[in-house]
Amino acid sequence: IKMRLPLGTLFFTIFFILSCNNKKTESDFLNPSELNQIENLIEKAIDKNSIPGAVVLVAKNNQIIYKKAFGIKNPKTKDTYQIDDIFRIASMTKAITSIGIMKLWERGLIGLDDPIENYIPEFKNVGILDKFFPKDSTFTTKPTKKKITIRNLLTHTSGLGYGFIDGNPEIKATYVKEKNKFMPEGVLGFSDSDVTIEETIKRMAKMPLHHEPGERFTYAIGIDVLGYLIEIISGETLSEFLEKEIFRPLEMKDTYFYLPKEKKNKLVPILTKKEDKWTIFDDPRYNINYPIEGAKKFYSGGGGLSSTVEDYYKFLSIFLNDGTYNSKKIISPSTNQLIQKDQLIKITNTSDPGLGHGLVSGIIRDSDVLTGAKGSEGTIVWGGYFNTAYFADPDQKIIGIIFKQTQEISEPTSDRFNQIIYGALQN
Repeated sequence: IKMRLPLGTLFFTIFFILSCNNKKTESDFLNPSELNQIENLIEKAIDKNSIPGAVVLVAKNNQIIYKKAFGIKNPKTKDTYQIDDIFRIASMTKAITSIGIMKLWERGLIGLDDPIENYIPEFKNVGILDKFFPKDSTFTTKPTKKKITIRNLLTHTSGLGYGFIDGNPEIKATYVKEKNKFMPEGVLGFSDSDVTIEETIKRMAKMPLHHEPGERFTYAIGIDVLGYLIEIISGETLSEFLEKEIFRPLEMKDTYFYLPKEKKNKLVPILTKKEDKWTIFDDPRYNINYPIEGAKKFYSGGGGLSSTVEDYYKFLSIFLNDGTYNSKKIISPSTNQLIQKDQLIKITNTSDPGLGHGLVSGIIRDSDVLTGAKGSEGTIVWGGYFNTAYFADPDQKIIGIIFKQTQEISEPTSDRFNQIIYGALQN
């Protein structure tokens, strides 16, 4: 008996067979042998004593295709890095807090161009540094012509300073002078003190500005101000808000301001080199063990979180999937497009020589691509004070994360890591 298939069915069958035979895996887009250069990079850096080790993750099209831990994390115990170790991510906290702000904006609870003084009245009298007196670090200010807006705070165009890491020695001195229970360690972020965001931000509003709001990009403490704004609008602590709105929906089970007791041993130590040997870092300005010690009540939206590479991958994945994670909406597709646009030209009317900056993070612009910055236009990229870094490329659907935990160390593995990933692209 001869059976005849309808012509449409025949075409569909042929198409289905061809599709199955041509189904691509992630290795068809990222050359595995070239991606393995990551291992060569990290191990060579360890052999040269440039870094003690690292944990890295690469994902393509919503699949983790490379995840590995290298090196010794504790020179005293000789414990090695593990892929689920928890790292202090410092300024990588900023993108998470900024998404919290964008969620409030989506709900119509705030406007991006609202003056922050509408919510925190202490900012009404903020002024630009006029005169500085080195003898006692006192200063005078002159009034601003513009108000600091939420958009300014999101994009580091507010004119605010950044404590003991500030680039202006005079601004830096004014913060350091405020080192007391209301301004722990002269900086926000790394604190084991018995103090809240509210107390600290209200105190900080008295500090002088670098320049007129919106004049230019100056890396600043503004995301901490926005962390306090989240508390004001939501009626919850920043920790509670992020847990409910971001960590739980994204299944981020190892991301905290302060680690629970059962996970404290997963926190890696901060290392530095002394006499060419790796040793545990200590800093008289703050307690390096703030994620597991102290009062545990200060929630720094600009630098207080600790996390794992896989947790942070889950967070970054929303930018590659129209604001969703596993079909769960975190932000809307239109908001996701908005945050991937450079805001600096809009705000300052100038082209900053460094990266662009969107509403959650640094942004690679077309001009950056031409100068050799790795990533497509719109790629989100940033790092943290303790040598952690990430990028998320919405065009190529690639995420790269490299976590180290060092201080007073300068080395190029984070940039080289990115170069290898893009060098392995085949399509």
